Amino acid sequence: MFKYFPHTDADLQAMFQKVGIKSLDDLYAEVPEQIRFRGEYQLREQMSEIEVRQLFDKLGAQNKPLTCFAGAGVYDHYTPSAIPQLLSRSEFLTSYTPYQAEISQGTLHYIFEYQSMMTELTGMDISNASMYDGTTATAEAVMMAVAAGKKQNKVLVSETVDPKTLAVVKTYAHFHGIEIEMIPAKEGVTDLSTLNSQLSTDIAGVLVQQPNFYGIVEDYEGFADACHNQKALFIMNSVAADLAVLKTPGEWGADIAVGDGQSLGIPMQWGGPYVGYMCCTEKLIRKMPGRIVGMTQDNRGQRAFVLTLQAREQHIRRQKATSNICSNQSLMALWATVYMSLMGKQGLKEAAELSYAGAHYLCDELLKTGKFSLVYNKPFFNEFVVCYGGDVDALQKRLADNGIFGGIKLDADKLMFAVTEKRTKEEIDNLVKLAAL
Repeated sequence: MFKYFPHTDADLQAMFQKVGIKSLDDLYAEVPEQIRFRGEYQLREQMSEIEVRQLFDKLGAQNKPLTCFAGAGVYDHYTPSAIPQLLSRSEFLTSYTPYQAEISQGTLHYIFEYQSMMTELTGMDISNASMYDGTTATAEAVMMAVAAGKKQNKVLVSETVDPKTLAVVKTYAHFHGIEIEMIPAKEGVTDLSTLNSQLSTDIAGVLVQQPNFYGIVEDYEGFADACHNQKALFIMNSVAADLAVLKTPGEWGADIAVGDGQSLGIPMQWGGPYVGYMCCTEKLIRKMPGRIVGMTQDNRGQRAFVLTLQAREQHIRRQKATSNICSNQSLMALWATVYMSLMGKQGLKEAAELSYAGAHYLCDELLKTGKFSLVYNKPFFNEFVVCYGGDVDALQKRLADNGIFGGIKLDADKLMFAVTEKRTKEEIDNLVKLAAL
């Protein structure tokens, strides 16, 4: 009846006898009767393939697709149609850790290329082989800074960091005994003068975001020097795709660069799966969680790829091991790798420039309606915050009723809009027309 269940009745009876029970029900004897479910599961009877397809088509039709003008860390970027096809090739199909190099050359190869591309994109020396997402990568960077500082146990975090990222950082910090102190924001950007007064020899690291949560491109000139003068590490969180045109973390003097790679062609897909990236300077390589793939030659003189660094508890002393968070190894890193290889440097740059131009056009047009004002008069990239002179909830409902996801509500009268290269002038003009009503 259950053709995928390997055990026969005789097998089950032998196991029951071995552990001293009469039936499977005996395994649950300690579970109180009042919390047991005795009804029928609401599962459909078996269906043919076409019936299953029809069912999911029917369920999918209940979704209401909206043109997305929201961001806050997740962006509606273009995905080349070749990516899903390439991901399903047999060389790449398994995303788990490639322990046996001789049968994992495809996986090791793309990880090597991923590392190479991410170091070039961030301007850093070293990249690991991906993290779960941008928030956990950032939390890992905070732990990494404390591990590198040894006796330093406090990390300063800018108030302009995404609240979702901050929440994850605080959770990690709480359970690792790390103290988090906030750097105040002034007019939407990190206050350097306050940072200088907060820095001391007990600070392990300083965390900022670029562009920040409000979409503002901050000027971090002098931040790295201020950190390094106090032996603290400078950590920068960035949206990966934005680095195609912005000054890189390496150019800002960052010690650790982290963020989410979702912007590298990964669909929004209801919140995941995504991929976090982590890059750092060479001197921190032993403190970096995860693993690094290197290129060498085999005994026939042919190019080969191998795991060259695995600073985890399976390979070194537990007290010296780093986090094992990269066990997702590394399907979405492959997605980002294929995306970057297909787009190329020029394609990444053009996509970023289109996003920038679209956001500034939308902002200008909204301001012309007289119903919006810019909250922060600062340079922004593809995201910005406006104050609306009406009912924000009513505005968002009107936009949604007309097929538009109209930004993210930050406050009673504030909305944050984002634009990517996928948004057309017609779509932007339609949003502005509806917002002006």
